[in-house]
Amino acid sequence: MSLLKVRELKLDIPKEAKVLAERMLSDLEKSKRPYLEAVKTSLDNSNYNAKVGYLTPGDKVVRTELNVSSVQKLARVVFMLELLLRNLDIGAVNTKRELYYMCKGVIKGDSRYKPLDFEDQDESDSIIDFIGDMLEVYREELNCFANDRGGQTYSQQLVVTETLPDGDKAVVDLSTLGTTPFQPKNKPQSLKLKAKKKIDFCLVVESEGTANTLQTMGFTKRNNCILMGAQGVPSNGVRGWCKLIEAQLDVPMYFFGDLDAYTMQNIFRTLKAGSAASLIRNGDFSAPNVRFLGVLPGDVKKYDLPHYKVKESDPAEARALKKAKDALENDPFFRDKKNKDLSDILKWLIKEKIRCEQQSYFSVDPKDPIKTEKIILEKIKRGDYV
Repeated sequence: MSLLKVRELKLDIPKEAKVLAERMLSDLEKSKRPYLEAVKTSLDNSNYNAKVGYLTPGDKVVRTELNVSSVQKLARVVFMLELLLRNLDIGAVNTKRELYYMCKGVIKGDSRYKPLDFEDQDESDSIIDFIGDMLEVYREELNCFANDRGGQTYSQQLVVTETLPDGDKAVVDLSTLGTTPFQPKNKPQSLKLKAKKKIDFCLVVESEGTANTLQTMGFTKRNNCILMGAQGVPSNGVRGWCKLIEAQLDVPMYFFGDLDAYTMQNIFRTLKAGSAASLIRNGDFSAPNVRFLGVLPGDVKKYDLPHYKVKESDPAEARALKKAKDALENDPFFRDKKNKDLSDILKWLIKEKIRCEQQSYFSVDPKDPIKTEKIILEKIKRGDYV
């Protein structure tokens, strides 16, 4: 039974890997320095076009040429690539954590590999990422999968049909799951979405806990909608799931999260346009049409929301503010004229130095258990979003 694919991939990974290895060997035999090149996945190699809707890579590459300081990295790439190719050959899958320990096991069993040993997982993770950027393939296409996180989804109207690797089909009507949410996987899934009734909107909530509260209080019973908990910075599973909803159902999508620099830059931007660290995959893992529903700067005064002063003496908060300033100057997403309103929010946060959490709406009328739902619906109806 073969694994499902994330996309149609024209590249033959084992064949390309063999070409790379043979080229390196040929260079060594000719007394030339072998080298490896990978797409540079950083902000200074990121392009943004509002018509495309997500960050795309520029022409810059990271080149690693054999010398005293790079010999370990080059050897580690070949070493890890062999493990990944073996997995592809036999159909095995692993997480980054498991691959780290598999490397440990191979190195432990052969003293010749001792110089390649990894001190911690960050070192092996960076090699896996480099291989993906070098071959311009997704981690999943190397049979390396992340843990499932976030994306818990509720709806009374959504039906998901999954085609399994053996060809069987599984039909999941979300309205029949009771209190159990549907959760997308970080492994590739073949999903077809259908609405029993017209779905008015999809609400992506930054906090999984707040999404669960809205659901428990009957949010999807009273509204023909999709409700999802993002659980912080959206995982690939969440991003791919939002992309699928956007592509197959064409329903308005709104993001409901905190008003702070971290949320704007790391959570919302990643959901909407992807990230610089994953330039080669943003096309399949972003939802360009999602709107920022709140908390908006105007909501703080309008609803008299409790908020906190950002302390620049706090290293994390100071770092977030510095990143916000850098984003306004260097991030192509926030520099694009189409995203001026989002940039204005960042400017406001830098000036006012406050933080307001999504849960603050629950302070508006504590006696009304669905007041937050009412505010959300009012904002959607009025077009009070960015």
